[in-house]
Amino acid sequence: MRKTFFTSESVTEGHPDKICDQISDAILDSILAKDPEAHVACETLVTTGLVMVVGEITTECYVEIPDIVRKTLKRIGYDSYDSGLSYENCAVIVSIHPQSPDIKRGVEEAEGHEQGAGDQGLMFGYACKETPELMPLPIMLAHRLTQRLSNLRKEGELLWALPDGKSQVTVEYHDGVPARVSSVVIAIHHRKDADMDKIRQDVINMVIKPVLGNLLDEKTTMHINATGRFELGGPQADSGVTGRKIIVDTYGGYARHGGGAFSGKDPSKVDRSASYMARYIAKNIVASNLAEKCEIQLAYSIGVAEPLSVFVNSFGTGKLDDEKLAEIVRKEFPLKPRQIIDHLDLKRPIYRNSAAYGHFGREDCGFTWEKTDKIQDLVKYLP
Repeated sequence: MRKTFFTSESVTEGHPDKICDQISDAILDSILAKDPEAHVACETLVTTGLVMVVGEITTECYVEIPDIVRKTLKRIGYDSYDSGLSYENCAVIVSIHPQSPDIKRGVEEAEGHEQGAGDQGLMFGYACKETPELMPLPIMLAHRLTQRLSNLRKEGELLWALPDGKSQVTVEYHDGVPARVSSVVIAIHHRKDADMDKIRQDVINMVIKPVLGNLLDEKTTMHINATGRFELGGPQADSGVTGRKIIVDTYGGYARHGGGAFSGKDPSKVDRSASYMARYIAKNIVASNLAEKCEIQLAYSIGVAEPLSVFVNSFGTGKLDDEKLAEIVRKEFPLKPRQIIDHLDLKRPIYRNSAAYGHFGREDCGFTWEKTDKIQDLVKYLP
């Protein structure tokens, strides 16, 4: 038996980087709700007492960005100085200018010109059969832990808890099959008067055991606030920036990443839309049993509609060879930017929900890229 270990991490919605992702996507959603044709590239920075929003936005509408910032902070739970940031009293600075006309002429449709990609780059999508969502198990477990931490805090079940936090899960594999969780790491921001023993027992009994269940055993190692205390948290302890949790956002390091962040970008930016399409393709290939696991790479040039390359890796699990699978992808899936946007219906205010706990494997959020509606088109290729 070959024994291997793989680790993934997640962060709560109150982590400084995730605050920024949620603010950027809340601004994007507010604009798309009024102007679906808007071009948005919005980035946020948070630090002690300060939120700064910068970027390039071209739109026919107006949104009150400082109000969106404060409502987002309040929803997350940053409602006092003790929490690390006060939504009522923090400073909000906005520096926005229009999208470059050089980019605009390549991105927008015109007579004799198809809509091109909003930037050059390479994007990856992945799916496997480790979970019902066709995602790697380590990242799904890590997300469930952080989401449960936040839910219990908001429901008043963890009165000592504050918004910032992280999880990390190591899964032990036997011959490539998940067998058990070998270690769990939880870091959770807490009030100054909190009792460390109570925090540990609450996290074990109310978070770790309900989420990980029979994947735990007597040998599982648990590290909870391993430095001893986590009193100083949020932007007061650590600055945050949009797009700095791209591995948390995707597959937890289990699959490759092209390097482009998602949040704050409208779907003309292929960093976002083509990554969603790559996940959609990979998930449908696995769901149709053409492969047990599948990684897709798409590559684009700014202003050009056709992808420069389509790469499929089935890791030796494909019912057909990877070259044939790539041919099927080109035939059965829309790959030009305008086609991707239309097929996945991406010009909607749907993005704030994606900005915490992962963009993939979220079947409860109505994300179109998680659908497996291409199965009937793909099963005809089964040998």
